[in-house]
Amino acid sequence: MDPVLFEKKDPVAWLTLNRPEQRNALSLELMYEMQERLDLIANDRDIRVVVIRGNGPAFCAGHNLKEMTGENCDIHHLRRIFSVCSDMMQTLHRLPQPVIAQVHGIATAAGCQLVAACDLAIAETNARFSTPGVKIGLFCSTPMVPLSRVIGRRRALEMLLTGRFVSAQEAEGFGLVNRVVEPDELARETETWAGEMAQHSLFTLEFGKKAFYSQIDQDEPSAYNYAKEAIVINCLANDAQEGIKAFLEKRRPEWKDR
Repeated sequence: MDPVLFEKKDPVAWLTLNRPEQRNALSLELMYEMQERLDLIANDRDIRVVVIRGNGPAFCAGHNLKEMTGENCDIHHLRRIFSVCSDMMQTLHRLPQPVIAQVHGIATAAGCQLVAACDLAIAETNARFSTPGVKIGLFCSTPMVPLSRVIGRRRALEMLLTGRFVSAQEAEGFGLVNRVVEPDELARETETWAGEMAQHSLFTLEFGKKAFYSQIDQDEPSAYNYAKEAIVINCLANDAQEGIKAFLEKRRPEWKDR
């Protein structure tokens, strides 16, 4: 059984974590497979949006703890686990396409990290989120990185230091997820949302995503200096010129993705 399922529906790629009996824990095998899939997607110009979801009762329960203990577990093994995971999470930001997390059940520890590392997230009303490592003596240091950048210091520290579950509604208030919908609407709403973005030029989506992450941690003057140059370059691109002309001529643009 493949640890990650891949499906392409028109311009949307669907990646499904496929270890339901393990609540889709991020084993080394699963992470290697996910990295391989993401690398292929990055070079597929027919894909405009990516959705990550999980099979079974949970989105993702974090790392496979069985790989993190025992006589074969040493410093080199642990470094490999967290290096592979960190590389995979950073690939989500480098990916040209926007990435949506479709969350049901629980997203805990590295599973919560995965939600925070995606560009956008939608969750069903019964979803719950936590970074519970503190409860077993293992502070969620790597989940801390994207979580603190998405929801801010105070909220992130609250989750990291208490390890408590956060409801989907709280997660929306924190900014960890964008939308909360009823369970029977989750798949349909995700598909609709992905489809809305997939109508746009891949060049523009890629350009905009890269610009966003390039400026987000800069101070305001530096961010403006970056952004004003970025928009000049963007204006000169084929798809921007086509989009402007199409708007003025009241017609649909014909994207060339460049």
